[in-house]
Amino acid sequence: VVLRPGGGQQDPPGAADGLALASDPGGSLNFLAMVENLQGDSGRGYYLEMLIGTPPQALNILVDTGSSNFAVAGVPDPDVTSYFDPELSSTYRSEGIEVTVKYSQGSWTGVLGTDVITMPKGLYGSYIINIATILESENFFLPGVKWHGILGLAYDALAKPSSSVETFFDSLVRQAKIPNIFSLQMCGAGLPVSGSGTNGGSLVLGGIEPSLYTGDIWYTPIKEEWYYQVEILKLEVGGQNLQLDCREYNADKAIVDSGTTLLRLPEKVFSAVVQAIARTSLIQEFSSGFWTGSQLACWDRTEKPWSLFPKLSIYMRDENSSRSFRISILPQLYIQPILVIGDNLQCYRFGISSSTNALVIGATVMEGFYVIFDRAQRRVGFAVSPCAEVDGSPVSEIDGPFTTADVASNCVSSVSFHEPVLWIASYALMSLCGVILLVLLLIPPRCQHRYTDNDVVNDESSLVRHRWK
Repeated sequence: VVLRPGGGQQDPPGAADGLALASDPGGSLNFLAMVENLQGDSGRGYYLEMLIGTPPQALNILVDTGSSNFAVAGVPDPDVTSYFDPELSSTYRSEGIEVTVKYSQGSWTGVLGTDVITMPKGLYGSYIINIATILESENFFLPGVKWHGILGLAYDALAKPSSSVETFFDSLVRQAKIPNIFSLQMCGAGLPVSGSGTNGGSLVLGGIEPSLYTGDIWYTPIKEEWYYQVEILKLEVGGQNLQLDCREYNADKAIVDSGTTLLRLPEKVFSAVVQAIARTSLIQEFSSGFWTGSQLACWDRTEKPWSLFPKLSIYMRDENSSRSFRISILPQLYIQPILVIGDNLQCYRFGISSSTNALVIGATVMEGFYVIFDRAQRRVGFAVSPCAEVDGSPVSEIDGPFTTADVASNCVSSVSFHEPVLWIASYALMSLCGVILLVLLLIPPRCQHRYTDNDVVNDESSLVRHRWK
């Protein structure tokens, strides 16, 4: 196996730091074999073909870096064309453990088990993986999707029913002895968000494939290992700083999530971005429904509206905390073609939406970059993707380094809200609630814990909508 520098502006040629495996056609890791192993689009997700069980059953599996369970349809469903039948697999073993993932507008319930999987365009060999077979679901599988299950690639802290369920990627690292790193390229820039489903993409398991990026890889630390949580320092629209407190960008977290279709921004940030885009665009009057996602904007098919809109830049903290870098997307990525009307009109949607509780770097942004999830060194890397071109011109950029002297030393809240702390706080509040009610001699109603918005990326645009994680 050949070692090569993983890139990055802080890694001079030959540096020992930041090593990643390169393509090795003669070895156990052949990253070139994983190039173009994904299909799909930003509207309905990017999926990987996988063979499950003995004899193998072929299914398409959605790649989602915002969840941690590997789950597949286990019974027929009106919105899926194929499903996994455990009774037809001689290697399937049921764990007899029921798992439920709830949504505010739906859910799925299944049974945990294990079986053998292989990937025609992935790692060589077969591996025993935890699989949840979905037996009942509501509003999980979407009409028109071409995937039959979900591959959660986040950390075990998000796994259901508990973090003791070994995740798919952790199983590969343990069994295949691959480095604890994977990388993702999604090639749908400028193409219809719900097109033929044949747009390319690559999921490279175990390292970095040099042909999938140009220039340097820029790394930002993973702030906490549950989602891929990163730190956003500021946003610019058309080169103009929004001038918000940096904590607004991380309210209450900022994550990189391939299972979310849009760029999701906290409400205050979203409002500032919309105002800035409207102010700097060349359109005098624009329907508010376009910004909120309730209306499309249509132009003559011979026109390209992208020249009317500004560039959007996101600054992230570098591994050297006194420096930052920025990733920028041109309007070709956030003004997205979605519908053709008649012979003359092409209609577009706004690829940015508001969120009550998170900044989510979804497919709108990720389609511009080759994204490296370097779990071994607890960092996420971004490099310009050569497939992020429209009409032969790049639609994404990376620049740096910049100083961080103008931002706070920490833009992320020190309080963690996910499950362990949340439950402790909840029980403490329940106890206090009970004491107060007794003291006031009131009839004590049930003081019941309810999940808060901090538990979930409450994302209308998510391919896995309203997921509890």
